[in-house]
Amino acid sequence: MPHLLLKDLPRYECLLEAAREFPDLDPSAAEAFLHLLRTGDEVFAMTERNLTDHSISHGRFGVLMLLWRSTQPRAAKLMGAEDCTCGGPRTPAELAEAAGVTRATMTGLIDTLERDGFVKREPDPDDRRMMSVRLTPKGDRFLNDFLPGHFKVIAEVLSPLSENERKSLVRILTKVQAHIAVLRVENAAQPAVS
Repeated sequence: MPHLLLKDLPRYECLLEAAREFPDLDPSAAEAFLHLLRTGDEVFAMTERNLTDHSISHGRFGVLMLLWRSTQPRAAKLMGAEDCTCGGPRTPAELAEAAGVTRATMTGLIDTLERDGFVKREPDPDDRRMMSVRLTPKGDRFLNDFLPGHFKVIAEVLSPLSENERKSLVRILTKVQAHIAVLRVENAAQPAVS
């Protein structure tokens, strides 16, 4: 479901007009924010179609990518891992943390991936109380078949941008993400308003 429920975004002039009524409205911030949401919705919808065509959800694909990254040193480096020797199994708790979801959500994702033969739970060889999750050969084959087309979709989405524009976009989005993290901490520290 889209986050921005506007098909047509307001023109900048309309935002200027609205700022007269709402002094806290910064027209350029609102315009950039609306375009960011709209673009995110469009990108999400495009990848959703591609994943649905291959009978997989965003959540399940994310788990497969985390597991693939943990077993492929070259892939780990490509996916942004600092230490590219992160091979080996991953626990459900580690996967939940890496995906930013609850352990219960991760359990559900792993359950369906295991049911479909993409992953396997195994007792940890060092601590039998712990379970590790590994890609199966079927899961690895799925990723090897799916990823080339997926990467083509990503490249096509960003094809209008030059290499320098892409790097600028990453810098800008990273700056916004870092500020959101600060705001989240500040908001969590404030007492609830009744």
